[in-house]
Amino acid sequence: MRVLLLVTDAYGGHGGIAYYNRCLTEALAEIPEVTEIVVVPRAIRFAPAGMPSKVRFVAHAAGRKWKFIRAVASLAARHFDLLICGHINLLPLAVPLAKLKRVPAVLQVHGIDVWEQPAASLAFWARQVDAVWSVSGVTRDRMNSWAKLPASTYTIIPNTIHLDRYGLAPKRSELVARYQLAGRKVIMTLARLAGDERYKGIDEILEVLGALLIHDPTLIYLIVGDGDDEARLRAKAALLGVADNVVFVGFVEEAEKADYLRLADVFALPGRGEGFGIVFLEALACGVPAVGSQLDGSREALRGGELGELADPRDPASIKACILRTLARPKGVPPGLAYFGWPNFQARLARAVSSLVPAKGPQNP
Repeated sequence: MRVLLLVTDAYGGHGGIAYYNRCLTEALAEIPEVTEIVVVPRAIRFAPAGMPSKVRFVAHAAGRKWKFIRAVASLAARHFDLLICGHINLLPLAVPLAKLKRVPAVLQVHGIDVWEQPAASLAFWARQVDAVWSVSGVTRDRMNSWAKLPASTYTIIPNTIHLDRYGLAPKRSELVARYQLAGRKVIMTLARLAGDERYKGIDEILEVLGALLIHDPTLIYLIVGDGDDEARLRAKAALLGVADNVVFVGFVEEAEKADYLRLADVFALPGRGEGFGIVFLEALACGVPAVGSQLDGSREALRGGELGELADPRDPASIKACILRTLARPKGVPPGLAYFGWPNFQARLARAVSSLVPAKGPQNP
């Protein structure tokens, strides 16, 4: 079986969608019937690395739009058994190619990319796919409020975590010294600070930080990530009088992420727009208790409250109470996190693939 995967980014990418696409590729490579996965990325930020031997990574497709289109068109003469489209914006290329090759087309969806009805042309192509793989039920439901596809079209394949790559460990002393964290309790958010993504819950934490400091003056809020909204958030912290208890860390390399997460006593992201939130799994896998949201996909990442607190981002009192309860919890990796472990992710994906491309039986002589 040969699989064509069109993505925004994967290897050489950064963030939750790139991570998911790498996991998707690696899980496909573990399916015995899969012989090759051709991955065509729209963007590459860093040097690609760590690809399975079954992967052919079309790096020259990244960059300008015409390069991506040309790379996809050049594959039209090749044989594939399955086409997976990693973002709704790529459907105008993906669906016609799948129809030309007479193979099933899958749309992978993550969150706000499909929560609102898109342009008519994208909505048209979305209704032509054979399957939609969604990271969460909330994303499925928000998409189907406009797509109106049969329920059987959707399969939930949530994010995953390699538990063996994380685990409890002491706070790295060099980082504790750098950010002056000795004797402090740390609330952390790790997210992209983008002006068009103000749904993360950072504003809401800043707004309750003053009240939290009354309960515990040692608190410090570490905001990890970069983006064009940082200046506004810094100004807001100053206006609220909590700037001395807020540290903007900036961008952190993937290889250092676990060490930064281990600095936290609470990981909090009580937002409104997460389709799932892989970073919740990463924090929990480091033993850090988490606070998510009642209103978005993070409630599924936290298994409806089994793995962490769920705050109402519309209610400052709810956010404050959830953070205080979580600060009182001891660190530890919750056993229920295994639900999102790699073996379960691989099994879910294998079932989804086999439902579209059944394994071929012995060939007649």
